[in-house]
Amino acid sequence: MANPVATLWRIPELRSKMLFTLMCLVLYRIGAHITAPWIDVAALREYAGTLQGTAFGIYDMFVGGGLSRATVFALGIMPYISASIMFQLAAAVVPSVEKMQKEGEDGRKKLTQWTRYTTVLLAIFQAYGFSLFIETQVPGAVQNPGLAFRLMMILTLTTGAVFIMWLGEQITERGIGNGMSLLIFFGIIEGLPAALYETGRLVGLGQVNPIALVVLAAALALIIAGTVAVTMAARKIPVQIPQKVMGRGRIRQGQKSFIPLRINMAGVMPIIFAQSIMIVPATLGQFSDAGWLDRISETFAVNSWPYYVAFTVLIVFFTYFYTAIIYNPVDIAENLKKQGAFVPGIKPGARTAEYIDRVMSRISLPGALFLAAIALIPSGMLTAAGVGGLSQVLGGTGLLICVGVALDTVQQMQQHLLLRRYDGFMKKGRVKFRGRQERYI
Repeated sequence: MANPVATLWRIPELRSKMLFTLMCLVLYRIGAHITAPWIDVAALREYAGTLQGTAFGIYDMFVGGGLSRATVFALGIMPYISASIMFQLAAAVVPSVEKMQKEGEDGRKKLTQWTRYTTVLLAIFQAYGFSLFIETQVPGAVQNPGLAFRLMMILTLTTGAVFIMWLGEQITERGIGNGMSLLIFFGIIEGLPAALYETGRLVGLGQVNPIALVVLAAALALIIAGTVAVTMAARKIPVQIPQKVMGRGRIRQGQKSFIPLRINMAGVMPIIFAQSIMIVPATLGQFSDAGWLDRISETFAVNSWPYYVAFTVLIVFFTYFYTAIIYNPVDIAENLKKQGAFVPGIKPGARTAEYIDRVMSRISLPGALFLAAIALIPSGMLTAAGVGGLSQVLGGTGLLICVGVALDTVQQMQQHLLLRRYDGFMKKGRVKFRGRQERYI
């Protein structure tokens, strides 16, 4: 295929999906710049600049700066993501939730409805907390403080969060790619043009060495390539499906397949969990005068050795924890046994589950160390080069999210292209069937 981009636009169905997705994303970014009522944005943004590295700063990165601007979409898609993670973790300990996950389409619809209700509740609590925060902690940010302001913020931000949830579902259903992931993706990369402009300004002022910037760009290109490679890397466990008589003389031929176990099975979640814990001292120290909190915050300050060690340990721990939650070797072994399939040399049932779990445990360690390296190395390099503003996009969390979402979207486009080419070939092709030419319809 000489020009796949041009081919994408020539396929009517795929073109309409991409245009619909772009329209939704533009609408999302427009709403992310409409300020909520009774807010002084200048005062809020000046104060928000002092909260980088805290929970406020991390949340603001995921919503594309909407929190620091107090927009109608300030909560972004995060209430829905939080609700989804809650039910995903609950499936491991609550039998009713686990049962719904295994009930097929009806169970998934019911679980989705519960997730929506939980999203609304989380949005209400987060909107109230945010209104209380800017009313009490940011001098001059609220023009009409009081109960009316809090109720207005709850109504505005909750409505915005519900609309974004609906928008993400529409992208997933009628557009291209995963809607929720794309909203986070575009929220993160929105800050890239401003960060590049600031970097160019620093180079012009002589505060950043151009040669160091070129070396940094080459290193980041290698890191991104490595991230793509490890994200797609998988350990393939061979599976043998034996020959089976289906009835009336029909025989299903034996097949060879495999179970792909990704090295980075947990995705970006271990970094998010570890970050959530590491920012607690800095966040509490920002709003408390306790001396012991200040000492802890100084000890685990960003770019210090205690911070690096603790962050790495937490990432390794949460990689194993989250992988164990989302991937159940017992279910995989049972499904193989029901199909009559088996892993060559391994007894079906419990032995297969033990084997899959052992392989998963072994490949999770390099995956965890890779996550730790991605979380620490790019941010450290950018800070050392004096262009720390780029760490929002090219830092560990942002980089992994952007790479993962981009790969998933490209794979979906590729599937549409392959399907289109396959259909076109079948319509034009001819094949001999029982001695005569038959046209594919």
